[in-house]
Parts: sequence; structure tokens; C-alpha cells
Amino acid sequence: MPVTPTPADKFTFGLWTVGWQARDPFGDATRGALDPVRSVNELAKRGAYGVTFHDDDLIPFGSNDSDRAQIIQRFKKTLEETGMKVPMMTTNLFSHPVFKDGAFTSNDRDIRRYALRKVIRNLDLAAEMGAETYVCWGGREGSESDAAKDAYVSHERMREAFNLLSQYVIDKGYKMKFAIEPKPNEPRGDIFLPTIGHAMAFINTLDHPEMVGLNPEVGHEQMSNLNFVHGIAQALWQGKLFHIDLNGQHGPKFDQDLVFGHGDVKSAFFLVDLLEHYKYSGPKHFDYKPARTEDDAGVWQSATSNMRTYLLLKERAIAYRNDPRVIDAMKESRIPELEVPTLAKGETWKDLADPSFDVESAGARGMGYEKLNQLALEHLMGVRA
Repeated sequence: MPVTPTPADKFTFGLWTVGWQARDPFGDATRGALDPVRSVNELAKRGAYGVTFHDDDLIPFGSNDSDRAQIIQRFKKTLEETGMKVPMMTTNLFSHPVFKDGAFTSNDRDIRRYALRKVIRNLDLAAEMGAETYVCWGGREGSESDAAKDAYVSHERMREAFNLLSQYVIDKGYKMKFAIEPKPNEPRGDIFLPTIGHAMAFINTLDHPEMVGLNPEVGHEQMSNLNFVHGIAQALWQGKLFHIDLNGQHGPKFDQDLVFGHGDVKSAFFLVDLLEHYKYSGPKHFDYKPARTEDDAGVWQSATSNMRTYLLLKERAIAYRNDPRVIDAMKESRIPELEVPTLAKGETWKDLADPSFDVESAGARGMGYEKLNQLALEHLMGVRA
């Protein structure tokens, strides 16, 4: 299998990823600002499918209408020249001091109204760009102290915001859906809708739940010490995986945003296996940060590394699934049996009685998972039988 990325792989990058200047709470930037047009050109040369952006990534906050229009037209011209797409857009509701207490859940009503206007303006831009998904990350929706925020009514205000925005999309006739991006903490001490499960439960309360899904991120779920593969499996099963952010993370630390696979590589292997096996067809979006130690050349090397890692893991996952030893081991572990409904067609609870079932014998059965686990590790390492 080739490991050269092509647009058919649907790899996408945020302008904020390769464009990160490597400024952190303890140090100044180590790289200069990147022109979004250059980012599009560089990523296109490396086989990417598209780019994504927050409004402020492309259009500096506070730009007048004339400057905004010129920036947009210049950007669109580059997209046309390269064939790059914008499958997803989002709004920055976290950088400016006005959002220090949140956007949709700010205690200040006038700020909540401003946040909604900002999103609505950029929904129009997203539609103009052809985006089909609009991601909502509530980075400032939360608190550092339970005394500071009424969490009960905060969820009502969040619900109100999503209902309003969904109705706007319907009224405008846009073919667009929303994707909530969960994160447990950072920059707030605690963020509302911190995990995949929290977000899915919230979605069920909305007026148009069919329009709202998820944009889970590897690092965000692993920051909560949760299994990202399990979370994505549930999102896929419920038809709620509208978008996905791929990166690397070393467990429950701060949000590291490493290159995909440069954290828990075994989890990354099973994630790729899951996405490919159940035919996830959306963009594979890399939400990472090139290391602060890298210069301009290192930025573009890291972008390529994300894509190559996914393709290499895909190659190994396919080989794993097709290996006769793995197929036999799965049968020994009775994994295919899980696909068989527990009740046969027409059966009810009354048919569960089985006097012949030997509970002691069943309890003594071995599962053979160690063998499967080793085979997965060997495939991940490139070992051939």
C-alpha cells in the first residue's frame, strides 16, 4: 500500500495547527506568523484534501467589512487554484477577553448575544466556503470555582444556543451540521460537556438532535483517562461521528497536541482499524501543534508525518484483519459470536431458560485475548510471520 498522501485520503488540517507560532504560557513564540494562503499551498503540495479554520485564523479580529471581503476572496482564489476544500469551519469564542467567562454560557447576557451573532456571521461564511460541518468547542464554557457558575442553568443556555443556531441553518437552507468538541479542562479548570458521553447525552435534549453530532479529539478524551477507541465506537454506532480530530497524547496530562501516533501508538492502531473497518468516510482532521523546537521546515515535516502515520497504521490494520492467524484467533476468542443477536428472531425473555447450561464449565473457558493482543502488537511493529 502506498504511504504517499493524496486528496482521496481526505486528510485535513486546521490553519491554527501548522500556523501555531509555538507561544505557550511560559515562553514567547519561536516561529513567525504563517500566511493562510501559504499554508494552503504547502499542504496541497503534500497531498492534503483540505483546510479548516476559526474565523479569526483567516480574518484578524476587528477587521472592517472591506478588508474582510478582500481576505476572503484571496483565500478562495487559492482554494480554487489548488483544489483544496474547506469541509469544516468554526468560530473563535475563546481568545478575546470578552469571552473570559464563556460565550454561550457567560453570566453576561449581552456577551451571550454577541457570541451568537459572531457564530451566525461565520455560518454564512462557512456556507460560502462549502463547509458541511460546523464545529463548536466550548473552550471557555466552564469555571474554576463552583461558586462562579450556575451549572444547571448553564446547560439551559447552551441548549438555547444550539437550538437557535440550528434554526438559523434551517431557515437559511444551508446543508450543514454542528459537531460538539468535548474537552475536560484547559483553558478552564472544568469545561461543560467534557467527554463524548456528556455531549451525546446533551444532544438528545435539543430541538433538532439530528443536526448535532460530535467532533471528538484523541487528546481530549485521553486527558480524562478514557479509552478513545471505545468512545469513537459508540459515536459511530449512534451515527454521531460527524468529524474527528486526530493527534497524539501521553495520558492525563495537559493537552499536548502531538503528531498523530506520537503518543499512544497502540491506541492509534486500533483507532485506525475501527475507522477503516466501519468505513468512516468523513475528513481525517489533524488537530496538532508542531513542536515548539521546530523551525519552518519542521512544521511541514510534522504535517507530512501525521498523514504518513495514518496510512502506515491503515496498512498494518488491514494486514492484521487479513492475517489467517488473526482470523483463527478471533474465532477461538469467539469474537464473531458477538455479532449474533442474543435473542433469535421471534424469541422473547421467556425463551432464555436453558437447563442444560453448565455455568461452571462456561466460567472455566479461556478467551485467548493474550494471543490476539500479541498478534496486534507484532503487526504494529511490522513483524511478518
